Amino acid sequence: MQTLDQWLAHIEAMHPRGVAGIELGLDRVKVVSEHLGQQLALTDSGVPVIMVAGTNGKGSVVAYLSNMLDRAGYKVGTYTSPHLIHFNERVRINGVSAPDEALIAAFVRVEAARKAVAVSLTYFEFTTLAAIQVFLVAGVDALVLEVGLGGRLDAVNIYEPDVSVVTGVALDHQDFLGNTLDAIALEKIGIARPGKPIVVAAPDMPLPALKQLAEIGAKVYLVGEAYGFEPLPGEEGLPSIQWRYWLRQPGTKPEDMQRRGGLAYPGLRGKIQLLNAATAMTAIECLQDRLPVAMGAVRRGLLETELAGRFQVIPGPPDLVLDVAHNPDAAKVLANNLGHLPFAHAQHGIVGMMADKDLGGVLTPLVKGITRWYLTPLDNPRSATVEQLRETLHGLGVKDAQIETYENPRSAYAAARKNATESDRIVAFGSFLTVADVLRDLGRTA
Repeated sequence: MQTLDQWLAHIEAMHPRGVAGIELGLDRVKVVSEHLGQQLALTDSGVPVIMVAGTNGKGSVVAYLSNMLDRAGYKVGTYTSPHLIHFNERVRINGVSAPDEALIAAFVRVEAARKAVAVSLTYFEFTTLAAIQVFLVAGVDALVLEVGLGGRLDAVNIYEPDVSVVTGVALDHQDFLGNTLDAIALEKIGIARPGKPIVVAAPDMPLPALKQLAEIGAKVYLVGEAYGFEPLPGEEGLPSIQWRYWLRQPGTKPEDMQRRGGLAYPGLRGKIQLLNAATAMTAIECLQDRLPVAMGAVRRGLLETELAGRFQVIPGPPDLVLDVAHNPDAAKVLANNLGHLPFAHAQHGIVGMMADKDLGGVLTPLVKGITRWYLTPLDNPRSATVEQLRETLHGLGVKDAQIETYENPRSAYAAARKNATESDRIVAFGSFLTVADVLRDLGRTA
């Protein structure tokens, strides 16, 4: 195996279900990591680890964290999944994707260790181990690791976080995480550690999870209690352009609250981004003794953050909105964000989704705002068919005259562009694969 594509094909072939093969559990990946000496290397080099879990918002929080640390002058390794265009996007150092050569060298090391301990690994487990190898070789100052699925049994959780973050809890991946918010929350907070800070961005975090955090002795920073945010009023009736962040260390008095005012709105769009930005700022505050970050770096990091596929607006005409929203909560946020954009005469919705997602729950918040629908399957065995999407829309009162079907997101986007006027808007959503296909058609990299 000489190329990155050959290695990725080899790793994918290890599991009967390829990239989609999910086997939650830490035993397999932990034994390979120990053979590689990864945790010991991280401990000896004193590299702080920030671990981020959550149903929605974790990509934004990870991006803010990485950018703030970068602007403060640190060498920061960031691990995310899935990727949009190229696998290398998952492994970044100061925002730059790892080169093929670094990834291949890491794959060689992981494969040798895997064979030495005679275990099998899933695609995600293997690539997670390789990402850490890349970061160790590069000698990073800090790590920001995004949990792939859940938290407690996700491969990322074999590493020891200095700060944990849970961005929110909603119904998603119920086959693996449980059918209730209580069950899912307990999986998410599985990344917490005794005596270590955990920043919780869900004000309605289920009580069983909060009790569990108290029992293990985690230092909980709960939004609305330990930290928060508020938009500052605009001048003379103008819209707000600044906001204020506040922090009260757990166990301190209200008068000890710290405030940071006059902050510019973050680079990512949507009202939810104030919550995401405040959450990232709180995680940074928890590490100030080890990784000092001045307010100038915080301001720049938030303002200069960009993230493909998270309410990404590409100016037209017609304007194009790309969003990877694929669960009901994310779809509600997308619908709300669309409602705050300038008026469009019509909105053309390109949607491709996985069949195991809540099709009705995702499409319902957007039915009133989408004028014409362009349904497409995705290049994945788990894809929902256009018939399934059409049937779901019929159940929501959408007429056949409003629906068109296409072979893939690219052809759907071409049709939407042909039909849309300059004052219309195109919205592509439902999956990372939907957004990625449209981005490829535009010739863009993530």
